[in-house]
Amino acid sequence: MRLADSLLPRPALTNPSLLVATVTSLSHRAASRQDLWRLLTDSYTVDLDAVAAVLPRQEPEPDWLPSRR
Repeated sequence: MRLADSLLPRPALTNPSLLVATVTSLSHRAASRQDLWRLLTDSYTVDLDAVAAVLPRQEPEPDWLPSRR
């Protein structure tokens, strides 16, 4: 968040359907998942657990064991 904006109140997103719509809208502008979180928290006050529940799960890449020879 920019310093000048830190004193201005941000709107709170508490309605689940509005949260989903906002996340969907911001995801089109965000280059990455981290960018989406930044855009969302810079613009709104949100329950981070609610946002995490709305976002699709991001599974880690499997760490395959090297094959034995």
